[in-house]
Amino acid sequence: MTQTGVQAIPPFEVGRLAGAVLDAVGSVVVGKRDALELVLAGILAGGHVLLEDLPGLGKTLTARSFAQALGLDFRRLQFTPDLLPADVTGSFLYDQRKGDFAFRAGPVFTNMLLADEINRTPPKTQSALLEAMQEKQVSVEGVTYRLDPPFHVLATANPIEYEGTYPLPEAQLDRFLLRVSFGYPTAEEEWDVLRRRMSRRQEEAQLAPVVDAHTLQVMQAALESVAVEDSIGRYIVSLAAATREHSAVLVGSSPRGSLALLLLARARAAMAGRDYVVPEDVKDVAVPALAHRITLRPEMWLRQVNPAFVVQEVLSAVPAPASGALPTYAHD
Repeated sequence: MTQTGVQAIPPFEVGRLAGAVLDAVGSVVVGKRDALELVLAGILAGGHVLLEDLPGLGKTLTARSFAQALGLDFRRLQFTPDLLPADVTGSFLYDQRKGDFAFRAGPVFTNMLLADEINRTPPKTQSALLEAMQEKQVSVEGVTYRLDPPFHVLATANPIEYEGTYPLPEAQLDRFLLRVSFGYPTAEEEWDVLRRRMSRRQEEAQLAPVVDAHTLQVMQAALESVAVEDSIGRYIVSLAAATREHSAVLVGSSPRGSLALLLLARARAAMAGRDYVVPEDVKDVAVPALAHRITLRPEMWLRQVNPAFVVQEVLSAVPAPASGALPTYAHD
């Protein structure tokens, strides 16, 4: 048992279960294994995931499929321009029988919340999620309600060039552990989508749970036993710091970006069945973990420089470690 009272399992068992979950989700979401691995890494790391891409590329399907495969309570909230903060968190309603106000919980009280098209609602409503995402609690009319673990937000967003969308505030973006894009499928993958739709003879695809909420928490707790050697920890810090010094960047990644790299690298290691992090784990998650935390100089937008390109340049410039030493924190 760990200090939190959650039963411990070895990282190789996390890798086996994660593979089974990915296989289940991959039976519905076709040809996006790399992106699905990143989404699951974000969930295993205890974070929230922003799925940003064009409409119709499987973002909503991915969120629903992960909720089913992980055995989680799932709610979907469609964000619209007229959505109010109380529509997210819940509100107090007058109960005539009791002659008093009673709290009616909003859709945020769930294990996995799909915040669909989060950038179609104004920042005031977007910010209603901030406390829930960071503190795992909701405050309404001065009363604080804890959210039962596990709690994850999978938000979908369409590119901000589309009419009727609102850019996510930096504080909101920073709460997402990583940002993932799917991109268009190949012709063969797209035909596979159509073929599977015809074979199941219905629109909705239902997945049997591979694990449950408790098992997910056990898997998340196992990440704490994944060792991070000192040189890799310093490599993570160097990558985040290099984004702040890049000539194209106005505001670089905060220390929360370094923490995201650490947590996601641990998740990648466990998913591979290892109890230690290697530099490749960090490199694999660097772009999804850091790109959305970078604000470019205005002139860079005119040159169509992408934050992901900045992170790729940083990865090329910062030397990766090659050390087999033990982490110093393990000796304390």
